[in-house]
Amino acid sequence: MELNDKRVVLGVTGGIAAYKAAELVRLLGKQGADVQVAMTEGATHFVTATTFQALSGKPVYLDQWDARMPNAMAHIDLSRQADLIVIAPASADFLARIANGMADDLLATMVLARNCPLLVAPAMNRQMWENPATQRNVAQLRADGVIVLGPASGEQACGEVGAGRMLEPEQIAEEVIAFCAPKVLAGRKLLLTAGPTFEAIDPVRGITNLSSGRMGYAIARAARHAGAGVTLVSGPVGFASPQGVDRINVRSALEMHAAVMGQAATADIFIGVAAVADYRVANAAEHKLKKDTGGIPPIELVENPDILAEVAALKNGPFCVGFAAESRNLEEYAQTKRRKKNIPLIAGNLIQDGFGGDDNRIVLFDEAGSHPLTLASKSVLARQLIEHIAQMLKGKD
Repeated sequence: MELNDKRVVLGVTGGIAAYKAAELVRLLGKQGADVQVAMTEGATHFVTATTFQALSGKPVYLDQWDARMPNAMAHIDLSRQADLIVIAPASADFLARIANGMADDLLATMVLARNCPLLVAPAMNRQMWENPATQRNVAQLRADGVIVLGPASGEQACGEVGAGRMLEPEQIAEEVIAFCAPKVLAGRKLLLTAGPTFEAIDPVRGITNLSSGRMGYAIARAARHAGAGVTLVSGPVGFASPQGVDRINVRSALEMHAAVMGQAATADIFIGVAAVADYRVANAAEHKLKKDTGGIPPIELVENPDILAEVAALKNGPFCVGFAAESRNLEEYAQTKRRKKNIPLIAGNLIQDGFGGDDNRIVLFDEAGSHPLTLASKSVLARQLIEHIAQMLKGKD
């Protein structure tokens, strides 16, 4: 779980988006966070405190003069116990009050008295969001070090469409996870490839492989959590980009090669996770091949460029990491590939240990030898890989 032992105070203010905060409590708790909910009086008109108590397992705080606090200082005690405070939804009124240092209820007073980070997820009508007063308040909050999450654009409860929607609970939870992760790659630019490539035989057929892209996408997410600016060059996969990651979609190995070489010169780290086809069809047909034309059509193959080797050969190029999926002799083949491509690190795995699945077992190979990682989810392995890369870079700086 990615928020183990993190103590989060979730502040809920008045607005229709308050009902989404219930799901946010569940998601944060699922990741191991200890969640304490505090509500404004306005929030109780949309969702009851009982709902949040049931989901968090803790009584909800509503009043600055709560009798459960012997010292009558709930605003101090709650903020001192927290690793961070998240306000979701954050109404226009609440943003205005905290931007101007007001302390007229429990939640605003807690924000003013805090000694921990503050994240706010605005939620309001599009005209309220676009109003110059709100924009001044948000600018002031950012200047004060407050992290502003969103808002999103879309259809609103009032029936209008535009900016002002609160981010979805899954998006807010992801931002909280990213915020809490150690920033071991802060300031680095990371470029990586993921997924399969597809080499056309004709407009509907092609040569591809079973790569799901899950490992590459997990690494992109972990790198972004670690503070890196991440560009993901992705072959055809069936899921969404990790939040906060720039994605370039490609189909063939040649397209992937062009996209990578266009970005590599400015990258600090390059990770070649994609299962790039070794060969492409030289005589791809312009129209669909038909079975009734007589005989089996010949397919001529030519070798695709070696993307990882080319990036590794760049003068003053990025720190390069490769992947090797093998069916046997993992250490021998992986280390041979690492030395041949002249890269400092390669991650190897046996296909039978999790190719395309949710869990995997990988071994990291560098000049010092092998570093086996135990069987785990790809998200866990991705974090461990990023930590290993960070340690190697630390030794080079």
